[in-house]
Amino acid sequence: MKIASATTLCFARTVSIVLTLLAVTAMVAPAQTFTTLVNFDALNVSNPTAPLIQGTDGNFYGTTTGIEGPAGTGTVFKMTPTGTLTTLYTFCSQSLCTDGRYPYYAGLAQGTDGNFYGITAAGGDVNGDGTIFKITPDGTLTTLYTFSGTDGSSPDSTLVQGDDGNFYGTTGSGGASSDGTIFKITPAGTLTTLHSFSGTDGSSPIALVQGDDGNFYGTTLFGGANGEGTVFEMTPDGTLSTLYSFCSQNGCTDGSAALAPLVQGTDGNFYGTTAAGGAGCGEDTCGTVFKITSAGMLTTLYSFVGSDGRSPEGALAQGSDGNFYGTTYEGGDNNAGTIFKITPAGTLTTLHSFDGTDGFGSEAGLVQGTDGKFYGTTAFGGTSSNCGGSGCGTIFSLDVGLGGGGVILSHTSLTFAKQVINTTSAAKNITVTNSGNEPVMFSGVTTSGDFAVSANTCTGTLAVGKKCKIGLVFTPTQLGPLTGTLTISDDAANSPQTVALSGTGVVPVTLTPGSATYPKRTVGTTSPAKSFTLTNSQNVSLDNIVIGTTGDFAVSSTTCPASLPAKGKCKISVTFTPTATGTRTGQLSVSNNASNSPQTASLTGTGK
Repeated sequence: MKIASATTLCFARTVSIVLTLLAVTAMVAPAQTFTTLVNFDALNVSNPTAPLIQGTDGNFYGTTTGIEGPAGTGTVFKMTPTGTLTTLYTFCSQSLCTDGRYPYYAGLAQGTDGNFYGITAAGGDVNGDGTIFKITPDGTLTTLYTFSGTDGSSPDSTLVQGDDGNFYGTTGSGGASSDGTIFKITPAGTLTTLHSFSGTDGSSPIALVQGDDGNFYGTTLFGGANGEGTVFEMTPDGTLSTLYSFCSQNGCTDGSAALAPLVQGTDGNFYGTTAAGGAGCGEDTCGTVFKITSAGMLTTLYSFVGSDGRSPEGALAQGSDGNFYGTTYEGGDNNAGTIFKITPAGTLTTLHSFDGTDGFGSEAGLVQGTDGKFYGTTAFGGTSSNCGGSGCGTIFSLDVGLGGGGVILSHTSLTFAKQVINTTSAAKNITVTNSGNEPVMFSGVTTSGDFAVSANTCTGTLAVGKKCKIGLVFTPTQLGPLTGTLTISDDAANSPQTVALSGTGVVPVTLTPGSATYPKRTVGTTSPAKSFTLTNSQNVSLDNIVIGTTGDFAVSSTTCPASLPAKGKCKISVTFTPTATGTRTGQLSVSNNASNSPQTASLTGTGK
């Protein structure tokens, strides 16, 4: 089971780091303001390995595993921003742990109903394959679903609530091929398995993130073309595409073992980390930070070298300054892990090196609070000793001077795909978050250029910590690159907020190239064919296609049907057979039901 392997991994890494801590000297005091808020000291209420979430009430919520206790089962807790901790629920409170045990790496997701949703990697009333639960802010827990193996096993990643109101998540094993699954579950507890991994398309998937295009993106720890994990895209109905297989570069310089969920940056790209691979530590690899487009183009932004950290296992958090912030499990000045900042271009700064007394083994990443500080956890270390030699773990904050207040946008720019003039694109969404300490009152949302608001929930007042969405569409009125601006006006300190918009207007159908010249040819003989491409840029099929030529030119073959699907392409091959000497001219013409029919290409050849 994945649970056993995860526990073994945690123990092995813990022993290694503890031994190293005994041999190092404490680091120089960091320039940033680091504060330990909680030192865990109870056997079950200890060892947080999952990310925190700030609730709409301003408090932080999370889970612990209790893996250092003799009968650790895990908890759900609430913490105020100043560090007052309350245990809301202790798992295995029911006979035979039918309420679940071991949240492990899964944090909580707050639903639109105000309740929190999460998973346990073990327990339940069937085969002990894990559960999905709902818990109210005051600690009333309801088990929504228990896994049985064929529908997945050992879920250990945080759920995400989709635009449709359902929750989406992954299981690390189980399913049709025992390589894990992706599932959807309604708030009432009806579960649908959307995809079962088979190994070739990945194995042991990590948590999902929903992109602004409505699709879900994630990583797998293993499998793929090289067995070292993948990045994938999945539509809401379960159609999965592998975007990238790690270790595609010699020596795995592009990384391997992507243990953390992706995060979509304000530029529309996705950012993530790998716990191994990279070019920074030679054979003893230290991990990477990477960027990947929705089309699958991966760029390694940074390879850790050890002194700046190693094995980043938590998700990145994009701060209100546009930079990304994260943690490493080990490495740094004391081999106890680090907190780092990295720009979207890949410049990394180490902000803090853990020394053991302030925790070590941070594997859950960070979350930025409404006060501008970053909050996180360490799985081990701290000043308490009730959990044994490796410590019980901590919760900390790091103030990097960003301050609180203001409105944060999910994107500072949006680029639309090429769109046929005088037609309207599919919508793209901007998510607006109130990251301040006071409600925000909206006074207007406007656009310029060939862009328009298609949907808008950012009206009236937006409460602290709440989010709203603005849908945008592109209707080009002319050909070529076009730009515009979305402007959001409100009473926040950083008002107005703006988003740069861009897109390209194109004709409905194109025939390329627009001309062709054939080499000199003996009269009466036929030349090799030249190829032309007919492209349907419309969102509807191109019908009534008729292809013809004039002059000494003829269609030798074509892949074009009578009806070309939306966004489809086909090929036309044309030969030249001169009937006389000298310059010969003609035309390839394609007629159809498009508004710019016919599409033509001029043809020239010389007879000899």
